[in-house]
Amino acid sequence: MDNLDDVTRLPEDFDSKVRLFPLPDLVVFPHAMQPLHILEPRYCEMLADSLSTDRLVAMATLTGGIATVPQSGPPVASTVCLGRIVSHAEVESEKHNILLVGIRRAKIVQELDTGRPFRIAEVEVDQDFYSPTGANGRLKLKQELLNEFANIIPPTANVQQNLHELMAGQMGLGPITDIISYTLPFDVESKLQLLAQPNVDDRAEALIELLKSGKIQLHSVSVEEQAMSGPTGLKSSFKNAGGKSDQFPPPFSLN
Repeated sequence: MDNLDDVTRLPEDFDSKVRLFPLPDLVVFPHAMQPLHILEPRYCEMLADSLSTDRLVAMATLTGGIATVPQSGPPVASTVCLGRIVSHAEVESEKHNILLVGIRRAKIVQELDTGRPFRIAEVEVDQDFYSPTGANGRLKLKQELLNEFANIIPPTANVQQNLHELMAGQMGLGPITDIISYTLPFDVESKLQLLAQPNVDDRAEALIELLKSGKIQLHSVSVEEQAMSGPTGLKSSFKNAGGKSDQFPPPFSLN
């Protein structure tokens, strides 16, 4: 596969059946790259099955509920992100590192009883929808989204340079909303709502409102923190309302 279009293209024989990889507190988006460590036996079997066929896995988000059907797994959100494994390394016996790129949003139609140790579901794939009535204002909407994003990201040279390249580039509004939604530490429910929205204009407007809400506070590491923490202190970090900190942009992000 030579380019992103090849990576994100569904196989011609795709039959709407996907392997589910449910995780808590993680929402993956199309156009984002997610590193994963796999060691549980059932998911090692899922990985082997995926690598030997279409390399597809659907990332599902656990909702924290209790299974209502005997022998069924814990409940997951109805919207998932179908992803393709683009890199794989077995680091130890039955321990694997993979890199997965999101390619499509999809809705679970039903889970299937296949007798496999991992979960399989039939899904309906959602394509990004660009309303013809919004075509004239879409460039303005893209500019507003990037301006709001610029207002909250750390004012470091590298981050700002990446943003300027994004503004000047040809990337469409759909991929931009997905990358920003994945990158920023919104709460899980907000991310799931963004993932579930195939209408690109509506998704961008919802994301702009989230950026304006003040829920996300991004900050750069101060000079004093840099001196105390050494070279790693030069990295920017982000903090959400709950106090969680991490590198900005996060590792393996397409940003």
